[in-house]
Amino acid sequence: MIYPQNYEQKIAFDNIRQLLAARCLSPLGTEKVEEMAFSAEPKAIRTLLHQTSEMTQVLRDADAFPSDNFFDVREALKKIRVDGTYLLENELFDIKRSLDTINAIVKFFTTPLPPEGGKGGYFPHLQALAADVPVFPDLCRQIERILDAFGHVKDSASPELGEIRRQLAQTANSISKTLNSILRSAQAEGLVEKDVAPTMRDGRLVIPISPAFKRKLRGIVHDESATGKTVFIEPAEVVEANNKIRELESEERREIIRLLTQFTDKIRPLTPEIRESYQFLAQIDFIRAKALFALSIDATLPTVENQPLIDWIHAIHPLLLLSHRKQGKPVVPLDLELGKGYKVEGERYGVEGERLLIISGPNAGGKSVLLKTVGLLQYMLQSGLLIPVDERSKVGIFKDIFLDIGDEQSIENDLSTYSSHLTNMKVMVKNVSAHSLLLIDEFGGGTEPQIGGAIAEALLHRFNDKGSFGIITTHYQNLKSFAENHAGVVNGAMLYDRHEMQPLFRLSIGNPGSSFAIEIARKIGLPEDVIAEASDIVGQDYVAMDKYLQDIVRDKRYWENKRQKIHQQEKHLEELTERYTAKFDKVETQRKEIIAQAQAEAEKLLAEANATIEKTIREIKEAQAEKERTKAARQELTKFKQSLPQPVIAGLTRNPLPIKHLSQGIAGQARNDNADSVVRNAPIAIGDTVRIRGQQTAGEVLEIQGKNAVVAFGALKTTSKISQLEKTSRNRLKKEASRPQIILANSADTLSAKKQNFSMELDLRGMRADEALQALMYYLDDAIQCNVGRVRILHGTGTGALRQITRDYLHTASGIANYQDEHVEFGGAGVTVVELA
Repeated sequence: MIYPQNYEQKIAFDNIRQLLAARCLSPLGTEKVEEMAFSAEPKAIRTLLHQTSEMTQVLRDADAFPSDNFFDVREALKKIRVDGTYLLENELFDIKRSLDTINAIVKFFTTPLPPEGGKGGYFPHLQALAADVPVFPDLCRQIERILDAFGHVKDSASPELGEIRRQLAQTANSISKTLNSILRSAQAEGLVEKDVAPTMRDGRLVIPISPAFKRKLRGIVHDESATGKTVFIEPAEVVEANNKIRELESEERREIIRLLTQFTDKIRPLTPEIRESYQFLAQIDFIRAKALFALSIDATLPTVENQPLIDWIHAIHPLLLLSHRKQGKPVVPLDLELGKGYKVEGERYGVEGERLLIISGPNAGGKSVLLKTVGLLQYMLQSGLLIPVDERSKVGIFKDIFLDIGDEQSIENDLSTYSSHLTNMKVMVKNVSAHSLLLIDEFGGGTEPQIGGAIAEALLHRFNDKGSFGIITTHYQNLKSFAENHAGVVNGAMLYDRHEMQPLFRLSIGNPGSSFAIEIARKIGLPEDVIAEASDIVGQDYVAMDKYLQDIVRDKRYWENKRQKIHQQEKHLEELTERYTAKFDKVETQRKEIIAQAQAEAEKLLAEANATIEKTIREIKEAQAEKERTKAARQELTKFKQSLPQPVIAGLTRNPLPIKHLSQGIAGQARNDNADSVVRNAPIAIGDTVRIRGQQTAGEVLEIQGKNAVVAFGALKTTSKISQLEKTSRNRLKKEASRPQIILANSADTLSAKKQNFSMELDLRGMRADEALQALMYYLDDAIQCNVGRVRILHGTGTGALRQITRDYLHTASGIANYQDEHVEFGGAGVTVVELA
């Protein structure tokens, strides 16, 4: 039960509906916004919340969610229920486009990518929603055979229509030629101005002419201008042709109607299934609007308990958030906890938690805003909307919400403000239960304080006995005392800075608050003698008690701030501990990896050393070395062993070899390796040996053509920019020449084929980030090999993710001279043009 009837207006939920409707794409979603209602079914609420939460993830992360062509075609489908009726071209076109959208959405949710380490889809609740939705891909293909990309019936829709339109074109062309001939003759005779052209009147081509010459041009006058200075004559020579045009247009229209009627007969039996698909489209539109609104207010999905419970962390009034955001003002969040340790169904266990919160404090301190925040957020949640609270929050389900706030004075019903409050109290006492949430502002106000406070205390006693939940604001001292002396009821205060004399809009639970009446009166400037007399009237005990309350609030604020700072320091210490623990674990892992790598490298070096020694021994035996050469080889071997790491020397000791002396081949090999080294920054001339930067194949420069050079790589000649070449030794060219020619021939054939098949555009649209980056790297490598000067990268606009990946890689890649957006006429920011160096 929601009480009163205008509950939504009182808590401004009607404004939430307006914000949701503004985010819908079609009347389909707007109607769902209007149908949205409060629910007390936990399963239904959780489903709605999870659907919205998953949609926020879709809108935040997915690049290609279909959100176009959300058309409401229900009227068109309703019209064709009668046999013989037919869909118009634009109606059929809207059905086709919206069915395409439904097909795309169903495909999006029923074939999602699995998350890392998981087996299910990303969006299980939306996937379940889309599971049994009828889709009509064949019907869409049939419509495509009838309608073109602009929604008009194609010439090829039927042979008859094609023939009619061919005759129309021929006749129109004949009329145009005849009219132009007549017009030129009239212009030559001075009957018509030189700049006059044929025009259209009543669907017939005519010639504009001065009334003075209308007798000299044989034909039918169809119209005249508003001033009477021009008449429009259809020459007699084209009257018959124009009549034929009219006949052909009538035949064309009849043929189009025949085609549309014939196709509508195919659609009519499918109407119930198509309507079901549009119900799904309406739900998606509605869920999308809820997700967009959730993102705009930083809403989250808290834990939903099947219990009356309020355990909110950093709750914020959504409309207040949007308003303050525009003004650049912060919003003070609310922390609220009611019902912890309390169980409604079955027996109560543990300590019965506080369920009724009595809030006191100064006027304009935020009590009513807090009340409306609780009423709005709980109603939003149970209507299936995400709410702006910390995701660690826990929210419960209430079957009833009762609200008594504002001035309900009614002239028509002869009710005073207090009578209206009592009427609300009567409804609450009669219907309240342990599953109810009460929201009462200025409890007991509106009448004489003593009796008003007594009635309020009696009502509070009834509410507490029934185990109901509630937030009640008051200034009455007896209600504050009641909360101190009864289990299940707790005091709370809206904090107030009495030094700055301004509210802090923060709730403190546990102690009652002061109204700060004397301080506020003194700040406003009320005469001090009036304040003193008022203090005497209420008595020093009351003034002292109020002062004590202020001191308690002050001390609580002080210790609360201390506790918060300690909590922050502990949290910071925990973060540091976790960070250094993670770093220590990382260092330990790296240490083990380095040791393992060093051992592997040592074993590899040991194997290479043994292989070198064995080779040296074989060569010395074959050369029949002399004594001097043996001595020199031993000295070289000693130096070689000293240069090795200790693990390798130990390995050599464990695996001794019969060494006589070291072969000169080791030094010779070193000289050859040095001879192969690249000559950095050396000028390139004809006859030099060069290679392309980043490549190993060497070639000879045959010609120099400005900034380009013709290079022969074996049997292949290619032109390359000099800036991409680097000079190397002739030994490498000799090595290339000694390779089997079949390899060079194959390389030449491969590069030649790559040049012939190379595309000047790379399309990354629809790829994931890792796929796009790999494709871009391979493509640019091929472009450099093929000596291409300019290429285009198609990444689209979308969320800008693919564009950013492309730009980041181009910024670091070598061989790139420049890159920029394509001209706006050829793609703009959706295409990047790359100039290669």
